[in-house]
Order: sequence, then C-alpha cells, then structure tokens
Amino acid sequence: MNSPGRRRTPVCFDIDRNFDDLAPRFARNVYGGLKGEIRLAVLRRDLHEVLPQALRRAGPRPLRVLDTGGGQGQFGLQIAACGHALTLCDISGEMLQLAREQAAALQLDTVEWRHCSIQTLAAEVQAGQREPYDLVLCHSVLEWVADQPGLLLSLRTLVRCEGLLSLSFYNRHGLIMKNLLRGRRPPILDADFVPSAGSLTPTRPLEPNAVLRWLDEGGWQRLCHSGIRVFHDLLLTPEGRAMPEAQLLALELELSRQEPYRALGRYQHVLARRLCAGGQTG
Repeated sequence: MNSPGRRRTPVCFDIDRNFDDLAPRFARNVYGGLKGEIRLAVLRRDLHEVLPQALRRAGPRPLRVLDTGGGQGQFGLQIAACGHALTLCDISGEMLQLAREQAAALQLDTVEWRHCSIQTLAAEVQAGQREPYDLVLCHSVLEWVADQPGLLLSLRTLVRCEGLLSLSFYNRHGLIMKNLLRGRRPPILDADFVPSAGSLTPTRPLEPNAVLRWLDEGGWQRLCHSGIRVFHDLLLTPEGRAMPEAQLLALELELSRQEPYRALGRYQHVLARRLCAGGQTG
C-alpha cells in the first residue's frame, strides 16, 4: 500500500515496456553483482548442454543467432565472441548503446544492430526479407509485453525448423513467495499488482505452467527447464546473506532443476526446439 500523500505513477499495461528511461539502472540491477552471475551461470550451463547438437545440425558454419530484446547484450555478445553471427534487436536505443559499448570492449565489430521490435523482425522473416535463425534468445522480455502468446508466435516465426529458442521469464510464484516472506499478502493474489513507472519489477509476471502449455501447443519440443535464483532472493537473514558466493552459486546450479526449488525461482529458463511440419524433428 502507498504511504499517505504519496502518489504512485502506474505503468501503462497496454504497451510493451521501453527501457530508455532506466537503461543504466536496468543493466546494473539485472546483470550486476551476484544476481547477474547466477542468471548467466544457469543460462550458460543450459546452452552448453544443448548447443553441441545444434552445431551438428547447422553443419560446418557459425550459428545465426538473434538476441531479441537483447538490452546490453550480456549473453548474446558472449555467443558472438565464440565466432557465431549475432543480430541484436531492442526497442530501446539507450539499451542498444550500452550493448554497442560492450561489443567494442570485446572487439566485436560484426554484430548486426536493429533498433526495432521483435514483431518487426518476425514480419521481415514472414515476408521473406530475412532468413530465420538457428538460435533465438528471448531473456527477460516476455514479462514486459502486452500480448504474451502473440510474442511467442513471433518467436516461432524467427526460429528456423529444428532451431532453438532460449526463453527466460519472470516467475509469478517467486514474486508471491518473496512477498509472503516479508510478512504481507501479495497484491497479485487480489489482482491488485501495479508496479510504479520507475520500478524494475516486471509488469506481467507469468505462471510457468501457462508458458509451458503455450510452448507445447505452439509446436515446440522442450529440451530443458531450469529455475534462476531459486533461493538467493529468499535469504532474508544476516546468516543467509553471509553464505560464501561460490557455495551459493554451486547450490543454485545444483537445485535449479529440482522441484520444489525450480518452481520458486525468480525467473524460469526453458530451452526448446521448434518442431518441423507434422511435429517431427529431422
């Protein structure tokens, strides 16, 4: 509840979120510090298990990779540094500038930059103006868009037959648990969840089972499913926060695919393969 006399500026829920106004803070809070290290560690682990098969399917060439809503490019640029062809798109020019600075620091000069929406790129593929991709990254985007099932349809257009989608999204269950541990009834349980305009709490947390159902019904084969920050955000005592970082990171990775811990992850990560016509892989 807001303090008396304090007015909260609500987020507009009928448009997709643009982070021009919060780019440096977003970059710092999402990928800075231990929270960011846990996120990247889970993503790297999951991709490293699946990419060898994708490389065999692609043949003797670099993968064509698209980082959608790529922001500062923390993960996509790591893949580009391994020699793969990266396109990074974002609707925020400020976030793209941060990504360009990261690319310059890594001496990457072959990245294709697109200041546009995911839906725009999907329309270009649909019109035959560009080829679909071997691997599409969509990390921490779904929870900020107005039409979530529609975005998944756009992502399917962007992934070639038998190509891969790396999808991470903000978990409704993790948000509820964090509120409960702080001793308050979560507003989202009463459909009264409205983050302020300056908040980095996503506007549309997702029910994981709903996303998994959308993927299954949309012609995707799930390859792995992990939780991200399955207990880090729930450490509310000084003793818990004093856990050595290396031990915490190892435990996060160990428990990230085990229930009930996975279900409480602040984010969820799903790797899926786009099935060919008829629901078969090649």
